[in-house]
Amino acid sequence: MQKKTAHIISHSHWDREWYMSLEEHRYYLVKLFDDLLEKLEEDPDFHSFHLDGQTIMVDDYLAVRPEKEEEVKKYIWEGRLVIGPWYILQDAFLTSSEANVRNLLYGMQTTKEFGQEGNLGYYPDTFGIYGQAPQLLKQAKIDVAAFGRGVTPTGFNNQVFHQDDYSSPYSELKWESPDGSSVLGILFANWYSNGNEIPEDRDEAKNYWEKKLKESEKFASTSQLLYLNGCDHQPLQKNVTDAIKVANELYPNVEFKHSSFQEYIEEVKQELPEDLQTIRGELRNQKTDGWSTLVNTASSRIYLKQANDRCQTLLERVLEPLGLLVSDKNLHRDFAAFYWKLLMENHPHDSICGCSVDSVHREMTTRFDKVEKGALKFVEEQAREIADNIDTVHEKEDAIPLVIFQTGGAPIKEVIKKKVAVKKIYFDEIPFAEIPDKLKGGSLPSYHLERADQSIVPVSVKDLGVKFGYELPQDRFRRPYYAREVEVTFLYDSSNTVGYERCFLVPTAEGNKEEEAGCIWNTAGNKLENENLIVQLHDNGSYTLVDKRSGIEYKQLGILENTGDIGNEYMFKASGDGESITNENSNVTVKVLENTSELASVEVTTYFSVPKEADERLKEERENLVWHPERKAGRSKEMEQIMIQSVMTLERAGEGLKVKVTMNNLAKDHRLRVLFPIGEGSSHHYADSIYEVVERPNQPESQWTNPSFDHHMQRFVSLNNSEKGLTVAAKGLHEYEIKDDNTIAVTILRSVGELGDWGVFDTPEAQCLGENEAEFMVIPHQKDIFTSRAYLTAYQYPLASTVIQTKQKQGNASEVKELFTWEGEKLVITACKPSLEGTGMIIRWFNPTSETVQLSFEVGAGKPIYRSTILEEKLDSVGAGTAELKVKPYEIFTLLIEN
Repeated sequence: MQKKTAHIISHSHWDREWYMSLEEHRYYLVKLFDDLLEKLEEDPDFHSFHLDGQTIMVDDYLAVRPEKEEEVKKYIWEGRLVIGPWYILQDAFLTSSEANVRNLLYGMQTTKEFGQEGNLGYYPDTFGIYGQAPQLLKQAKIDVAAFGRGVTPTGFNNQVFHQDDYSSPYSELKWESPDGSSVLGILFANWYSNGNEIPEDRDEAKNYWEKKLKESEKFASTSQLLYLNGCDHQPLQKNVTDAIKVANELYPNVEFKHSSFQEYIEEVKQELPEDLQTIRGELRNQKTDGWSTLVNTASSRIYLKQANDRCQTLLERVLEPLGLLVSDKNLHRDFAAFYWKLLMENHPHDSICGCSVDSVHREMTTRFDKVEKGALKFVEEQAREIADNIDTVHEKEDAIPLVIFQTGGAPIKEVIKKKVAVKKIYFDEIPFAEIPDKLKGGSLPSYHLERADQSIVPVSVKDLGVKFGYELPQDRFRRPYYAREVEVTFLYDSSNTVGYERCFLVPTAEGNKEEEAGCIWNTAGNKLENENLIVQLHDNGSYTLVDKRSGIEYKQLGILENTGDIGNEYMFKASGDGESITNENSNVTVKVLENTSELASVEVTTYFSVPKEADERLKEERENLVWHPERKAGRSKEMEQIMIQSVMTLERAGEGLKVKVTMNNLAKDHRLRVLFPIGEGSSHHYADSIYEVVERPNQPESQWTNPSFDHHMQRFVSLNNSEKGLTVAAKGLHEYEIKDDNTIAVTILRSVGELGDWGVFDTPEAQCLGENEAEFMVIPHQKDIFTSRAYLTAYQYPLASTVIQTKQKQGNASEVKELFTWEGEKLVITACKPSLEGTGMIIRWFNPTSETVQLSFEVGAGKPIYRSTILEEKLDSVGAGTAELKVKPYEIFTLLIEN
C-alpha cells in the first residue's frame, strides 16, 4: 500500500475586522506574530507559517513593532513566513474587476520585494468566486487556486454520492475560465481548519487522527493529504511539531510533516489522476440548498457598496487615466497606490459585505471618505496644473475658459453640469463686506459653449447667486473671494478617449429662455420625452417606458415591493407571514425640478406604509441562535410610513432613464426592492461580473430549497425575450433576483439587526434607519444585451467628465489632446493608467462575447506597443505607433505602450 503523506500547514485565517474592530483584532495579531518569531527562531522543525494569502498582515504588525522589520523580512525571504499573493483578502463579487487586479498587482509587488513568489491563488473563505479567476491567475503566472466555497465535494455531510457541474469527487479538480484558461483547484473539502489543534497526548491523538485521516482520504485524489492547522484568528499552536512527532509514532504508514502549500502542491502535481472533474466558470454554490451562499451580503448596508462604487470609479476612470497626462509620474504613482491601498482596507469579505459589528463599518465610512475627498482633491489639482499650461486666450475678454477632461477611455456623449464663477472679487481688492452686494447687482448675460473647432453648443444657465470660495496658489498665501456663480448645462459629444479639450463659455446676446415645447418634460402629458424614449408617469409613481426607435413598450416599471426580513447580515429570510407589500395602489405628487432642452428632472414623492419591525418572536429566535432557515417570526401590526422620493431624469440623446431614490427609513427588519417587468421573459438572463457579462439561469437547480434565488451583479442586470430586453444599471446596488422569469427585482434597501454566524452580535446600525439612497438607470433595447450593445451604455452610466474652470492666459500646451484611439466592436475598456514601473502606459479591455474581435489601436509617434499581462509584464511586440490585434473570446487583453 502506498504510503500517505500528511502535509500540516500552520496558518491563521485573519479577518482583519469582523466581530471586533481592527484595533481590537490587532492586539491578537501582534501576539500571534510575537509567538511566531519566537517559534521560528527556536524550532528548526517548524517549517513555515502561512499568513493567509495577504501582505497587509505584515504592515499591521510592523505598525506596532517597527523594530521587528528586519527579523520579519528575514523569515519572509527564507520562505518561513509565507505572504501574498494578495494585498488583502478581498471579497470577489463586491469589488470591481480592476480592484481585483490592483489587489494582486500591489500584493505581488510586495512579495517580489520581499523575495517571495505568489504561487497560490488563495481564496479560503471568499463568498463565491467570479468565473474569470483562472484567467487572472494564469496571467499572473499562478496555476493553482485554493478555496473553500462554491464547489460541493460529493458525499460531503453524508450526501448521496453524485457528480455534476459544481461538485467534485476529489478535493483536487480543474477550474476553467470562459476563455479556456485552466488552473488546478484545491478545494478545502473539510474546511481550512481540518488540522486545527492537533493533540500531543497519544490517546487523544489516536482518536483525532483516526477521524481526520478518513475525512481527508475520502476526497483526496493522491496520497498527499492536506491539513490546515489553524482557523479564524487562531493563535499559534506552539507544540505542533511535538504533536507531529507523536502522530508519526502512531502511524508508520503515514508520513506526517510540517509543510507549506508550495511543498504540498509540488507533491500533488506528481500524482494527479487524469479523471479530475472540470468545473467551469463562477463558483457560487449553485447546486446546494441555497441557504448558505451568503449572497445577501450584497444588500447588507448598501451605503458601503455605494461609497465603494464611487471610490472605485474615481480611481479607475478618473485619477489613474489622468496620470497619463501629468508630468510628475512618480507623484501620481505614489498617490494612486496610497488611495488604492486605503480603499482596499475596506475590501475584505466581512468588511465590504457589511457583515461585521457596527464599529467596523463606522471606521469603513471614514476610510471611504478619506479616499473620496483625497482623490477628488488630487484630481482637481492635477487637472488644474494641466489646464494652467494650455493657451486659453480668447478674442472676448469676458469669455470663460473651461477645460474638459475625458478619462473614460472611450468616446462619450453626456449632459454636463458645471458650476462656474462668472465674476470674482477677491477679499484683498475691496472691503469684503461690500463684495456680495456689488456682485448681486446687474443681470447675467446668456452664454453658449464654443468648442476648440469653433463649433457652438447651446447652454442652459441657472443663477446660483453669490458664493464664497478660495484659491490656494502654489506661490503665495490663500486668496478668499466671493463670486457670482451659475450652473451651466450642455450636451457634450466627444470622440476623445483619454485627453482634454479647451472650450470657452462665451456671453451672447441671444436669450436662454426655454419654451416648454422644446423641453423634455411635458406637463400636460405628464411625461418625459427625448429623441429615443418616452417615459409616461402614472398616478402610483410607476412608469411606462416607450422605446421610440422600435415602438416597444415596457409597462408598470418602478413598482416598489416590501418584504419582512428576519435573517441577518449574511442571508435574507422572509418573515414567517411570507407576505409582500407594494405601492401599486398609492398616490404620488410630482414636482418639476428642472426642465430644459438638455435634460429634465421630476421629483416623485410617495408614502409607503410598512410594518414597523418584526414581531417579538424574532428577538427570542436571535437570542437562542435559531438558524435563519428555521426562523418563523412575523411582522408587527404597528405601521410606519416611509417617505420615498424618486428623482427621474431624462437627458437629451439619453438611451435610458436615470432614477435617484431617497428613502427616509423608519422601519426595521425588512427589504425594499424595485420591480422591472418586461412581459414574457426567457429562461436565462445576463449580469455584469468581473471581466465578464455572465449568463445565468432564472431558476435554481433541483437541490435548491431556499425560496429566494438572489444573485450578485457588478454594474448591471439584463433580461430579454426574442423581441425586447431591459437592462438595469446601478451605482453600488449589487443584489437582484429574476421573478417568474419575467421581472427584474433590484434590492435598494435591506434592514436587519444582527451579524449572524457563530454568536449573538447585535448590529442596530445595519437597520439603516434614516435617509438612504439608491441610483440606477433603466435602459430599454431590442433583443439581448449583446445584439443591442446596451451593456456599453450601462458601463458608461457612472462616468462623467472632469471640467476645470481657468483664466485666460498664454500657454504652451495645445487646445486639444488625445493620447490614443482605438476601435474594437463590442470590447469593453477597463483601465488606462501609468505603468507601475517606468513611464509606460497600460490599456486594458475585455471581450465579453463568444466571438474573436478585431482591435485597432493607434497611439502615434511610433511608440513601441507590447502585449502585457495583468501584472504589467512586457510580452511580445505588436507594433510601433499602431497595432492590429485579435482579441479572443472572453479574453482579458492588456497593452503596454512605452514612452
